[in-house]
Amino acid sequence: MSFSMRLSEQQEVAGSVAVNLEWARKPQYGRYLDEFVPGQVFVHPRGFTFERAAMLDFARVFMQCNPLYLNLEYAKVYGFPDLPASPQMVFNVVLSLGVHNDSEKAIANLGYYNVKFLRPVYSGDTLRGYTQVVDRKVRGQDKPGIVLIRSLGVNQHNQVVLQYERKIMVDWRRDRLPTTPAPSTPVEFPWVEHPVVDLPIHSSGSLSQLTGPNTYFEDFTLGDLIIHANGRTITDEHITLTYLVSNTHPLHFDRVYSTGLSGKMSGEPIVYGGLVFAWLEGLASRDVSENALWELGFTEGYHTQPAVSGDTVAAMSRVIATESLANTDSAGIVTFQLIGVKNISAAAALEAYGADLFIKENDKQKLSKKKLSSKIFEIERQLLIKRHPA
Repeated sequence: MSFSMRLSEQQEVAGSVAVNLEWARKPQYGRYLDEFVPGQVFVHPRGFTFERAAMLDFARVFMQCNPLYLNLEYAKVYGFPDLPASPQMVFNVVLSLGVHNDSEKAIANLGYYNVKFLRPVYSGDTLRGYTQVVDRKVRGQDKPGIVLIRSLGVNQHNQVVLQYERKIMVDWRRDRLPTTPAPSTPVEFPWVEHPVVDLPIHSSGSLSQLTGPNTYFEDFTLGDLIIHANGRTITDEHITLTYLVSNTHPLHFDRVYSTGLSGKMSGEPIVYGGLVFAWLEGLASRDVSENALWELGFTEGYHTQPAVSGDTVAAMSRVIATESLANTDSAGIVTFQLIGVKNISAAAALEAYGADLFIKENDKQKLSKKKLSSKIFEIERQLLIKRHPA
């Protein structure tokens, strides 16, 4: 079926149509606490097609040093048929697609849990986002509640490429306008209960000269503490990057909205937390993930303080587990605790705060510890890392 029509000269008509203020509509997106129902499944609008230029731009802007996401020849040597998108880009896109339904009315993102990257995403792949409401915790009619959701990124072959859980803090609707209606048609939610990572990895040669000599599996020992040398000053670029990954929360790009808020979020637009995480991971990549074959996943991720344009972020990593694999002698798993700080170098933060940097901020009250205003992020991440070439 095709469509065609002759276009006539467009006439001015606005002045002949009366303005009726009673007909004004004010669409609202996201959900308030009382609008979340456990079991609901949302199919998020738009979807996202990955393109190589955007994939390379993301890896470079966020200071990625793993050639797997930068160098097509390198990716093919290790078995990938094409250049894969960095897992950070995939995570940010899938999370951002869900903001429209999940968190555009959220007060805070409380944490990331059980994040699993099940297969690569290549140029030309199109992802759809899905969310299922798992639980809604009510803390009283005068307090915001906590919603636990599960989210999926699914490719054009109906394969799950990413799944994760997230907690968000959301207020009651009260006398505010209702949001867009929740879908009424049942939708399948293909959460993988026992996820298996599906990678094409095999080595058809070696390009070891393209990576550093000290970031192979054998180079990491339980307890190692790595202070990443460089910081990254965030500018107003974050506003453009927020919408580049499809995040629609006005807190991150609308100064009128952000200055109208109360509390510590009031003021300049807050940098979308997924971008902060991506910069911290990029700052760490030269020291810990340059020889990684895959980001298996992460958990217990918390944004402990907000960042705004002009803030400088820095990172440090601690080895908290290593695991040899029975089914391969070419790679092993290393688990890192990644810590982010702002407006202080990583080395200076370690000198000032010591071991307290590595205590979860949410645990500090019961340990009679003071929370750290310079600490902005904490997460545990698992990497599949090559062994030294023979």
